[in-house]
Parts: sequence; C-alpha cells; structure tokens
Amino acid sequence: MAFTLRSTDFAEQDTLPQEFVHHAMGAGGQNVSPALAWSDAPAGTKSFALTMHDPDAPTGSGWWHWVVYDIPASATGLPKGAGAAGGARLPQGAKQGRTDFGSKEYGGAAPPPGHGPHRYVFTLYALNVDKLDVPEDATAAYVGFMIHFAKVGEAKLTAKYER
Repeated sequence: MAFTLRSTDFAEQDTLPQEFVHHAMGAGGQNVSPALAWSDAPAGTKSFALTMHDPDAPTGSGWWHWVVYDIPASATGLPKGAGAAGGARLPQGAKQGRTDFGSKEYGGAAPPPGHGPHRYVFTLYALNVDKLDVPEDATAAYVGFMIHFAKVGEAKLTAKYER
C-alpha cells in the first residue's frame, strides 16, 4: 500500500474552499485548517510532520502556510480546525512552527489578487525520530531542513486557489 494523505474537505487539485482561505490581506476566508487523514505510513515511522506550502507565491522561495511537527506515530489524521493558535486540537505532543505569516498557527490561502492560480501543497512526512530537534522559534525553513534528515516517506495533497 502507498503512503497516502487525503482530506474530507477537498480532493486532489480541487479549489480550496473559502472556509480554508485566510481572513487577512483581503482574502475574506475563515482561516480554518482542513481535516486531514493518512494511512499506510512506511515501516520505521516514529513521528510525522506536516507542512503547507505555496510554491507560487511571489517571494522567490514560496510561502509557508502551516508547519506541524512531533505528531506521534499513532496519529492517523488532524481534525478540521487543528491549526488554531495554541494547538489545542492537535495530537498530544505535536507542535506548530512559525509560518511566513509570523505566527504558530494555520494560515490559509491569500494569494495576491490577479496573480493567477496558486498551488497549496500539504505534505505529510513520516520521520524516523520521535521528535525533531528544533528551537522553539524555528522558522519553517529550519524545520523543513530537519525534516529532510529524518524523512522515511512523504505523502502529498494539493489544492488550488486564486483571487
């Protein structure tokens, strides 16, 4: 079986529903993180990390919308709204990293008006460590760097959005 990431809120390549769009920058959404579920993690998985990245953002390096790490290996998903500030709906022990919005919470889609469609890539990483060794205020890029040294598998789910 293949390591798979899916959502009950949208399918692969669907338009991201307005509920999951940011409320900042005039985007007008509710900024709620979608429900995500996964299955068939690779052998040797000790924890998971999740990122949401927009590679189409006009920054030269994309935009990090969500970073969650130290998700226990026993977890099989995240409920809708798990990305709220404070992380109360995350599995015990999971942490949210700092996004490009500057906060430790989910930040929904908010592409510049008229910039065309952007891709929002949710990537779930299966890791061979129980916990990532990252500072409390680590950037998304730093967390990503550490993820890649511990990665034993990954699963992706991509949505699109434009204004």
